[in-house]
Amino acid sequence: MLSETLHKFGYPGSLIQEYSHWYLLLRPVQVTLGSMVLISKTENTSFNELSTEAFAELKSVTGDIENKLRGFLGFEKINYKMLMMVDPEVHFHVFPRYSREVQFAGRNIIDPFWPGIADLTKTIDFNETELNELQHQLIKHIT
Repeated sequence: MLSETLHKFGYPGSLIQEYSHWYLLLRPVQVTLGSMVLISKTENTSFNELSTEAFAELKSVTGDIENKLRGFLGFEKINYKMLMMVDPEVHFHVFPRYSREVQFAGRNIIDPFWPGIADLTKTIDFNETELNELQHQLIKHIT
């Protein structure tokens, strides 16, 4: 059964990588360049309800995110936010962070929140073509 959280974040069209216990999706609303959502394959609504295997797999998933994407995005930090207030299933919002301007799709993009907390109500206005290219590049670099 497709969870509401998966549906809200555009699965399966937004899929970057599928793992045994997790889906990594492009976040359709970009807060910082390369914003993603990491969603548990279960419909658990409490982090401590996840299996030991799901917890163990987080190490390789975060390794993929942090190691494989660093060369493409050039981020300096990654913020993982587990909010689960509006979307109750276990998931993390993944925000690459930048202290300097970065270029993507012919645009200069800044992280206006650096070094503070990213404001999820302020977003980068990407068109569909730019989002598709971002997803393509994330897939290319992570898989």
